[in-house]
Amino acid sequence: MNILEADGIELYFDKKTILNNIYFKAEKGKITGILGSNGCGKTSLLKILFGTLKPKYKAIRIDNKFQSKPLYRTGKVQFLPQFNFFPKSMYVKKAFHYYGISFDKFATIFESFKKYQSSSFNQLSGGEKRVIETYLILMSSSKIIFLDEPFSHIAPLYIEKIKQLIIQEKQHKAIVITDHLFKHIVDLSDHLYLIKDGFSKKIENLEDLEFYKYASID
Repeated sequence: MNILEADGIELYFDKKTILNNIYFKAEKGKITGILGSNGCGKTSLLKILFGTLKPKYKAIRIDNKFQSKPLYRTGKVQFLPQFNFFPKSMYVKKAFHYYGISFDKFATIFESFKKYQSSSFNQLSGGEKRVIETYLILMSSSKIIFLDEPFSHIAPLYIEKIKQLIIQEKQHKAIVITDHLFKHIVDLSDHLYLIKDGFSKKIENLEDLEFYKYASID
């Protein structure tokens, strides 16, 4: 997998236009950021790409081949949703086993988590759960990674470690990321899209964000 492309995406809720003729592209070796105000359709776009939200229209291609079935059914994609998704009763070590990922390697990066290997998720804070969930999705074997609000409620030290992992993993994956902490997205991304008034706008330089009245760039 080298290139994921989508175009013509249209989404309406109660006759209100959420997404209008959206074009989107993500590539292996690149981090693609999606920016936009709350409620603009960022999460909806990720769900449409993933296949769990059905729009009025979409055309999705991988390496120029049209994808007729939802991407989540192909095994090529992992999606980090905004909410904590592991059952509270699940044990941390079982989650790592499910993804086939080493807890010991994780604990060398996030040393303070060593004590949680035999804990259940209900013993962790929301931010600690988020670190583990983000790590497992990001380090999975899938070649397309969607990260929706990965930095929510996470301590700054952990954010920086996750950012380094994202940069590391982009070498062999296409990574798509959105977060309300937009400066982290700007810092990480090789390509940026802004969703505004239902349309996607490719951001060629940071001054564009001021032009579209999204953010002031110091």
